[in-house]
Amino acid sequence: MKIQSAAKELPACPVETTLTLIGDKWKVLILRDLLTGTKRFGELKKSVGNISQKVLTAQLRAMESSGLLTRTVYAEVPPRVEYSLTELGLSLEPILGALQEWGEWYKSSGIA
Repeated sequence: MKIQSAAKELPACPVETTLTLIGDKWKVLILRDLLTGTKRFGELKKSVGNISQKVLTAQLRAMESSGLLTRTVYAEVPPRVEYSLTELGLSLEPILGALQEWGEWYKSSGIA
């Protein structure tokens, strides 16, 4: 199983492990947008912002191999592909909520 073999390669430090899985700017934004529900590739590209198609594809593949999201392909013409968070991906909601709260606090603190 990919998730088990990947776990053996992860750092010993739990914080470093988390950052390895979601420490990229784009991954956090993809997670944020998928927390509201299933999205198609084009929807993610628009909602994430200034990301290239190549980078978005690479990030989605990495997150799928980490077990954070699932990719569903529908046999239609043209093909329809949807992305949604797994239970593992959904378990990151409190972490993203804490990041949002801290960002709001920082912006309102006058430090920036």
